[in-house]
Amino acid sequence: MPMNDSRLSAPWWKTGVIYQIYPRSFQDSNGDGIGDLAGITARLDYLAWLGVDALWLSPIYESPMADFGYDVSDFTAIDPIFGTMDDFDALVREAHARGLKVVMDFVPNHTSNLHPWFLESRAARTSPKRDWYIWVDPTPDDDPPNNWIAYFGGPTWTLDEKTGQYYLHNFLPEQPDLNYRTEAVKHAVWNDLRFWLERGVDGFRIDVVDRMMKDPLLRDNPPNPDYVQGRDNPTRAFLRVYSERYDGIHDLIKEFQRVIKAYENRVSIGEIQYFDDPHQIAPYYGDYESDELDLPFNFGLMLQHWAARTVRQFVTAYDAAIPPHGFPNYVLGNHDQHRLASRLGWEQARVAAMLLLTLRGTPFIYNGEELGMENVTIPQHQVKDPQGKNLPGFTRDVARTPMQWSNAPYAGFSTVEPWLPLANNYETVNVEAERAKPDSILTLYHRLLGYRRRTPALSLGSYRPLLEADDHCFVYLRETTDQRRLIALNFSGEAQTLALPDVTESNMGQLILSTLLDREEQVDLHTLHLRPNEGVIVEV
Repeated sequence: MPMNDSRLSAPWWKTGVIYQIYPRSFQDSNGDGIGDLAGITARLDYLAWLGVDALWLSPIYESPMADFGYDVSDFTAIDPIFGTMDDFDALVREAHARGLKVVMDFVPNHTSNLHPWFLESRAARTSPKRDWYIWVDPTPDDDPPNNWIAYFGGPTWTLDEKTGQYYLHNFLPEQPDLNYRTEAVKHAVWNDLRFWLERGVDGFRIDVVDRMMKDPLLRDNPPNPDYVQGRDNPTRAFLRVYSERYDGIHDLIKEFQRVIKAYENRVSIGEIQYFDDPHQIAPYYGDYESDELDLPFNFGLMLQHWAARTVRQFVTAYDAAIPPHGFPNYVLGNHDQHRLASRLGWEQARVAAMLLLTLRGTPFIYNGEELGMENVTIPQHQVKDPQGKNLPGFTRDVARTPMQWSNAPYAGFSTVEPWLPLANNYETVNVEAERAKPDSILTLYHRLLGYRRRTPALSLGSYRPLLEADDHCFVYLRETTDQRRLIALNFSGEAQTLALPDVTESNMGQLILSTLLDREEQVDLHTLHLRPNEGVIVEV
């Protein structure tokens, strides 16, 4: 490894780039139309070429698949849909051989209703595991105890006819919530975490980690004053004040962290609520390094109006809000959100790629974003997502369609019809075609990732915004003691000329990379020209 490699001077999760894989849709190796572990292993050379540092796998545990793996019936088993434990071990071994880390998705808030823990809890009111889940008597009118709404629609309570009590589920009725006020639950979950740590996984992305503690008095949530019926998802009708993020959540996260940090060089990544206020993210870092989460997910960029001023204001506020012991991170897409290219358009998706890979913080890339994959229209009768079935128009399937590898039948993903429809443009928007095009968005990601890896200023340098009154461009410096890079991003569809303050004695710089991939030249920073929808990196 060359001495100028920025990964030498910090933990891998600070300097690395993490690539999210939705396993059902990445690569099918056995011809059943569903992606699997052996398929992921077969594509590791692609990830190594692309230039990412770690892969994060959405859930692959044994599951009845009511919520496609987020309803776990055995936390220490691989679901046969994805393969075997031998397949998993082979994936970890082959990834590590290529210098790639492996991060697993862990789902501690709830289990499947077919998990042995819940089956025992449900068996009788006197079951030894009754208090492993949250059970409550009906009201005198035989109603649920409060107004809490599940994320997939309907009440968070389901009546168990056999025992005459309701159980809590923040998602589907098939996903009962665990009760973390019971010590035995925590010990059982810690043991399941250790099972995977002992197998060599490099960390966990922890699902809905902030939602594990609820109000023990089960009080009603207050109405959401910003909710607009007919416009907003009906699950936003109430503010989730009592149904999640309740007192004790930070102490619980600290316990998770202690289990993970007992193993060397592992990372904890937490899915917390979609906050656009950076000060609501910062507390999940805890009071000192490794006290709570290493990387509490920052979804803020996905919530901003895509304009230079609003994005700059959020980034600057977030960077300032991170505690000194913390490290930022940025997410522009995942399996729950519409595709980046569909949200921003193809041209601005390229600008977003440069933003993601040059900001101070750990970047997360969702599989297919590097190709410019777009949402795929899914007819309602073909919707698989439980959210989309319960709430028509809000399906997440549009961003979960198969990875597009080539123009072969079924996009090289499978030899049979995949579990979700393919995009109509897969014959041109695919890895094989874009690797051959010097100006493709895939080529842009590849070059950005390679340049970031070689450039400590981009992985570990400070962040300083410039031209903070500009409504069209977002401009900032990334600096270390001996390296400085200027990034200028045009968020508009019109050409811009920037008059930058003096950043060097001559105020000249070397433009090293454009999002349009057709420009390398010396530039005068007093009159820096940006074409419509262009971003550039300048060595200064």
